[in-house]
Amino acid sequence: MYGLNLDWEIEPGPRTCTLEDYKGAEARWCPGCGDHAVLNAVHRLARDERWPTERTVVVSGIGCSSRFPHYMSTYGFHGLHGRALPVACGIRSRRPDLDVIVITGDGDCCAIGTAHWIHAIRYNMNLTVLLLDNNIYGLTKSQTSPTTRFGEKSNTHPKGSFFASLNPISVTLGIPNASFVAQTIDWNPPHLYATIKAAHRHQGTSFVRILQRCPHFTPHVFAPAQQDLNQVLLMTHAEGIQLEEPARKLFPNCVEHDPRDLAAARRLADREDVYPVGLFYRKEGALRYDEHTATGIDFTPQQKLDALNRILDRFRI
Repeated sequence: MYGLNLDWEIEPGPRTCTLEDYKGAEARWCPGCGDHAVLNAVHRLARDERWPTERTVVVSGIGCSSRFPHYMSTYGFHGLHGRALPVACGIRSRRPDLDVIVITGDGDCCAIGTAHWIHAIRYNMNLTVLLLDNNIYGLTKSQTSPTTRFGEKSNTHPKGSFFASLNPISVTLGIPNASFVAQTIDWNPPHLYATIKAAHRHQGTSFVRILQRCPHFTPHVFAPAQQDLNQVLLMTHAEGIQLEEPARKLFPNCVEHDPRDLAAARRLADREDVYPVGLFYRKEGALRYDEHTATGIDFTPQQKLDALNRILDRFRI
């Protein structure tokens, strides 16, 4: 109050958040689409972790999953096909105060966006990257994607794909400076939530492949594993994805895997008899490019002009 000499002030209490704080437009994916499960997990995590909506941005490319930013009540950027990662890297470079979440699909990331994917992993900026992989181009109505299995029929390969499918986990583990590589499934909410939570808390680029059902074009692909969790291999370790005991007991097939062991991670990623889920690899302290690109953010306009002139003077003839 004016005129009073007060030596105290009221400290604001913790932020109160609800699911409604993070829900955007009504999701328009097909009934039964795994994208709904991922969206629900992100909404719940945002509420539980109290993400500031004014400092959160969701970036996507093109595809069914890439409608994600419309369904979040945060900042969002619905970009071009395959270009989600360079947009996210650009945002992270000049706005390190923002929490950047990237949503991409198997076609968006692993086909037209392949070069950006490789270099984004290598740059290791502080991004949470969720790859929603349903093994098909869904938005454009059933074309073979890079992760479509050999022999699977589509509108572009009516007699069956004649290429071996690309394994996004194996590829990512082969990129220098990768720092967090995980895999989960959309039909197990506890593991899905725990994996995204661990990825979001990681400092660096966290890459999470989510095996995601498409009930319209590839309903048969993950159906056997959905009906029989013996086909899913849960990776467990004190440094891995943590599940509460009731959720862990849902997985009859488990293996102890140290996520610091890159060679073992690669062997697990290459297995074709089961779907390994959990944390394949984590490298704390890996170099982060965004810690260098932030240089000069606090410059005044005059300082920026002086820096530009110094660079131009180097090319004076």
